[in-house]
Amino acid sequence: MNTLKGKTALVTGASAGIGEAIARKLAAEGVNLVLVARSQAKLEQLASELGKTYAVRCVPLVADLSQPNCGSSLLQAVQGASAQIDILVNNAGFGTYGPFETISPETEQDEIAVNIAAVVDLAHAFLPDMLRRGSGVILNVASTASFQPVPYLAVYAATKAFVLSFSEALWAEYRDRGIRVVALCPSAVDTGFISGLGDETVRGTAVFSKTLRPEHVAEQALVALHKNDAIHIVGIKNWLMAQSLRFAPRAMVASAGAKMMRPASVNK
Repeated sequence: MNTLKGKTALVTGASAGIGEAIARKLAAEGVNLVLVARSQAKLEQLASELGKTYAVRCVPLVADLSQPNCGSSLLQAVQGASAQIDILVNNAGFGTYGPFETISPETEQDEIAVNIAAVVDLAHAFLPDMLRRGSGVILNVASTASFQPVPYLAVYAATKAFVLSFSEALWAEYRDRGIRVVALCPSAVDTGFISGLGDETVRGTAVFSKTLRPEHVAEQALVALHKNDAIHIVGIKNWLMAQSLRFAPRAMVASAGAKMMRPASVNK
């Protein structure tokens, strides 16, 4: 039985990559959509396409999730559109790569705002109404980077570790109140995220040399939405890696990560 048809999902970072792929999968399941991103043209084009193809309602909302109080602003916009959010997909995010001292502090503050603060803010905005109705799902896109420190992706991995811990905590708080919360943890995905790191040599590292298709991650997102687990790791190899890291000394894991992720510009 399709339990998603007729529901409404808000998807952040919906204009490209994983967010767009999740939006397409949800629309194909008969889910109405509120699409959120910064690119108005891409959002409107996607909303028009999905609405016509799948006969679902698609509302495009332009928002900068690095700004304070983005959750309350989006809630007001959603209410203004007479929509009710049953599924919240916190997907928007970006990363920074390289030696920590070479990265713009302002960029990393924006990274923390989008990857962490916005996730918390949107949960604050939309969870209360879910609780009043006694049902709802929050899917937070984390990463396999959640499970260990990742040198040269230090801030990104730390933000995703927060998302993982936050998701597990909310899962335990609300599982008996009709709300499901899950962290989706894929490994590297072939999207604009990689180019956004600003160093194409990252594609030669062990982490980014093999990537997942965003469509596959979206398929796994739908699997996660139908389950009651706090964590959904994409791929058996990634699951095994995450489990094995629990038993390895943290210093060894961090040191190994430094070797795997060292930029070509950094002397060994």
